[in-house]
Amino acid sequence: MLPGPTNVPERVTRAMITYPINHRSDDFVELYEECVNNTKSVFETEGDAVCLTASGTGATECSVVNLVRKGDKVIVPVNGEFSSRLAQQIEWAGGQAVRIETEPGVNATLDQVREAFDNNKDVKAFYCVWNETSTGTMINYLDRIKDLTSRNDSFYVLDGVSIVGGEELHMDKWGIDVAVTGSQKAFACPPGISPVCVNARARKYMEANPPRTMYFNLPRYFKYYAESRHTPFTPVLPVLYAYREATRMILEEGMERRIHRHRTCSAALYSGLSAIGLTPFAREDSRSTVVIALNYLDGLEDKVFRDTLAKKFRILVAGGFGNLKGKVFRVGCMGEVDRYHVVRTISGIASALAMMGHKADAGAGLEAAEQKLAGL
Repeated sequence: MLPGPTNVPERVTRAMITYPINHRSDDFVELYEECVNNTKSVFETEGDAVCLTASGTGATECSVVNLVRKGDKVIVPVNGEFSSRLAQQIEWAGGQAVRIETEPGVNATLDQVREAFDNNKDVKAFYCVWNETSTGTMINYLDRIKDLTSRNDSFYVLDGVSIVGGEELHMDKWGIDVAVTGSQKAFACPPGISPVCVNARARKYMEANPPRTMYFNLPRYFKYYAESRHTPFTPVLPVLYAYREATRMILEEGMERRIHRHRTCSAALYSGLSAIGLTPFAREDSRSTVVIALNYLDGLEDKVFRDTLAKKFRILVAGGFGNLKGKVFRVGCMGEVDRYHVVRTISGIASALAMMGHKADAGAGLEAAEQKLAGL
C-alpha cells in the first residue's frame, strides 16, 4: 500500500519474461507504437507521446529543460517536497520560479493562482504538481487553468507522476500543453517508464528552441519516431513490455470505471481509517484520492508502527518526508487497489495499533469502509 512503486498484476509481470529484442527492429516498432498509442489514449491527447526510460523525476526534468530558458518566469504552486523540487528544477534551468507557497496539506486556491497571473503578465508557463505525494494533496481545478494561460499563450505543464491513470484527466480538453507521469504509480507497472505527452503547440516551440541536453532532448525523440518509430537511445525493453501490458489493462477496464474504482476505494480508506481514530493530514478540500496521508496518534513511533505493520501483517505503508517525518504516514490508493486491499489495510492498521497499546475499533473501521465500498 505504498504510494509507489505499487502492486503489479501477474499479467504485467509475466510480460517482462521475454528475450531482449533489437531496438532497431520491426518487433520493436510494433511494441513501441502500441505503447505510444495507448499512452495517448490514457492522457486523452492527439499530441505526441514519448515513453522515456526514466523515473518520474526524469520526466518532470525533461519537461523543464525542453521549455524553460534563462529568465523565463514560471508560476508554480508549492506545498510539499515534490512541488518544491519542481520549483528548484525550474530555477536550475535558468527560469524564475514564481512560487505560490501554502502550508503542507493545503493547496493554493484558484484565486491565488489567478492573482499570480495578474501580477505576472509576462509569465512563460504555469507548472503544477497535480498530486503532492508527500502530503496527500490534490489540485482539483485543472480544468480552469487554461482560462489563465490563454491570456498570453503561456504554457500549461502538468506533473501527474503519482496520479495519471487513477484520476480524471482530459489533456487536450483542459488545454494542457505538456503532461508527464511514471509507470510505477497508478499504471500498476514496474518503475522505469515515464511517459511525456506534448501537444502540437509545445512541440513547435521545442523544435524551434531545442534544449541543450542529449538524453532528454524531446525534438530528437519526435524526429526518430516520425522517421522510423524508434527511440534515439536504448530503452528499458523488459519494462516496456510490462508497460504495454499495463496500458492494455487500463484501456480494457476503461478510464471511467477505473477512476470510479480509485475514488470509491479512497473514500472507503478515508472513512474506515477515520473510524478507527486516525485523522487525515490534508485539509478536506485539498485531499488526494490516490495518496491518503494520516497523522500519527500521540506516542505512536513511526518506525515501530510501520515495521509492525510490515512484519506482522505484510502491509507496507510510507512514512513522512522532511519536516513531516515521524508525524504522518501515507497509504497509497492506486493501481490495482480494490475492496480486498482496502479491507485488509484497515484491519491490519487497526490490529497494529491495538498491539502497540492504542485503542482501535477494527469493526467500526470496516463497517464505515463497507458503506463506501457498496458502490464498487
